[in-house]
Amino acid sequence: MTSIIFMGTPEFSVPVLEGLIDNNYEIKAVVTQPDKKVGRKQKIAKSPAKIAAEKHNLPVFQPAKLSGSEEMQKLIDMHADLIVTAAYGQFLSTKFLNSVKIAAVNVHGSLLPKYRGGAPIQYSLINGDQETGITIMEMVKKMDAGDIYAQEAIKIEPDDNAGSLFNKLSIVGRDLLLKTLPAIIDGTVKKIPQDPDKVIFSPNITKAQEKITSEMTATQANNMIRALNPDPGAYMMIQGKRFKIWKAEVADDHTDLVAGSVVAKKGRFALSFAEGTVLNLLEVQPSGKKRMDIKNFLNGQGNKFTSGEEIVDK
Repeated sequence: MTSIIFMGTPEFSVPVLEGLIDNNYEIKAVVTQPDKKVGRKQKIAKSPAKIAAEKHNLPVFQPAKLSGSEEMQKLIDMHADLIVTAAYGQFLSTKFLNSVKIAAVNVHGSLLPKYRGGAPIQYSLINGDQETGITIMEMVKKMDAGDIYAQEAIKIEPDDNAGSLFNKLSIVGRDLLLKTLPAIIDGTVKKIPQDPDKVIFSPNITKAQEKITSEMTATQANNMIRALNPDPGAYMMIQGKRFKIWKAEVADDHTDLVAGSVVAKKGRFALSFAEGTVLNLLEVQPSGKKRMDIKNFLNGQGNKFTSGEEIVDK
């Protein structure tokens, strides 16, 4: 039985871990990020990978920093055949990567060398890509720079957001990994080096990127909304308050109104953006309120806005 140290944190990693378990790979340990406080009440939350590991009674390691830690040495001493990572969230040292008998393998949520880094799925949406995919790759110390074992592309649908793409790609990643692992294990896999001239980076989303401005086009704004749903959510500043937008659609019509104005309220709530483009808001969250569809918003707070009014702060 091939033994594996599995490393992952978010929901994306869970189908990959479950797939390995279901296909009789020996999981020696699951390494995931430390528990963290979430929400207003600051409740301690376990990562999805930890929850899955505990369900299967697997040993769990959660070092704040793996490199140089006691936990890393314990993992090295397990003499596993493989390391498999799926959105773990920390750099791995060369010493650790080289400690396994066969290879360290990463399930990455893009078609490398496009979108190396921590937010590949979000950037595929931000940039309006028509497709994305999964890369099974050899891990090296340099971020997402290892040789490619296998890739599979999927279409990005107009209504996809980060959440739906994470779900789709986690299943694609699970299946492609299981398909590729036998050739990695027996040494028959053909590795393809990445083209350094085609590298594009996708660093983690910053706080500043969460804010949408009316200087964007409606398409650019909608891409950001999709990329930041379900976490952390995109927002605009409307009359001095944060106004989150969870779902929207680019309208067919254009307007001569100043960007940041209410275009129409009859049966919809639309705002003007750069180049006369228009965005229909479909699901919103005013400051201090719960998420709501636009009909409920218009029946409440939305009543105070009038068509043609400039409401978005610069």
